[in-house]
Amino acid sequence: MKAPTLAAGLFLATQASAQTLTVYAPDYFTSEWGPGPRIEELFEAQCACELEFKPGDLLPRLMLEGDRTEADVVIGLNTDVTKKARESGLFAPHGVDLSGLTLPIEWTDDVFLPFNYGHTAFVYDTTRLDAPASFDALLNAPDDLRLVIQDPRSSISGLALVLWVQSVYGDKAQEAWEKLAPKIVTVTKGWSESYGLFTDGEADMVLSYTTSPAYHIIAEDDETKKAAIFPEGHYFMVELAAKVASTDEPELAQQFMDFILSHDFQSMIATGNWSIPAALDKSEWPEGFQKLDLPDTVLFYSEDEAAALRDQAIEAWRAGLSQ
Repeated sequence: MKAPTLAAGLFLATQASAQTLTVYAPDYFTSEWGPGPRIEELFEAQCACELEFKPGDLLPRLMLEGDRTEADVVIGLNTDVTKKARESGLFAPHGVDLSGLTLPIEWTDDVFLPFNYGHTAFVYDTTRLDAPASFDALLNAPDDLRLVIQDPRSSISGLALVLWVQSVYGDKAQEAWEKLAPKIVTVTKGWSESYGLFTDGEADMVLSYTTSPAYHIIAEDDETKKAAIFPEGHYFMVELAAKVASTDEPELAQQFMDFILSHDFQSMIATGNWSIPAALDKSEWPEGFQKLDLPDTVLFYSEDEAAALRDQAIEAWRAGLSQ
């Protein structure tokens, strides 16, 4: 009986001494259908450590905790909040070679590391609608066209939409919203509620991403959902990871940052997060992703530009919809 007891004790001691990497991530990331479980499995297989995701709000929680934070790494930030994140001084350089990135824009940031991207788009069902061929055509479509969008004050995709409209229409953004307003059935707090209304047939088009149809193609064998591609261009969105400067596990945190652009990580991100991998050649994308309609013109604001235009873009949205 002593040998098994000793073995059990050694096992427990080994488990107790294993290093733990704590990663803050959005709620969706750690769900059973999100990329978190697969990332945890892949990283733990190579790090001889434990990876612990802590879901919830990212930047607000970090700003509150400051240097006392338990986080070693944060994953799931985006460029519309990186200015505030950078100015907080909570993050350290990622130290990762960026030469393998396959983004449609040049990326040189030494703090925030891209892991996937997409473009804001209106998704529709080809069996129910002939989609407008341009943003102008959408604005001038009959008012019985039913749209659902997200609130820019509570939703990342909603904020991307108002910045998209600002990028295309500039000083005439409010006029654009006034034209769009009669077609908007509802404005939801988040993306999930909007997309559910669309799939339930309550709307003809939904604000989503160019990658959303890939889920229907791959998971449902359904090619009837498409993203309407506009010649005016589409707003580019990239998701980012960053290393926390006060981490108690700097070597492990660096190992995770390096892992993000590895082939193992990038190969699972398409169907793990239904987004385009940031460092994977298109020839290696899943077949469903290779069928996607993607824009020729990419619109993008730097973090300084996005921060400067955020309030103006939201106000144009609010004023346009209140007419």
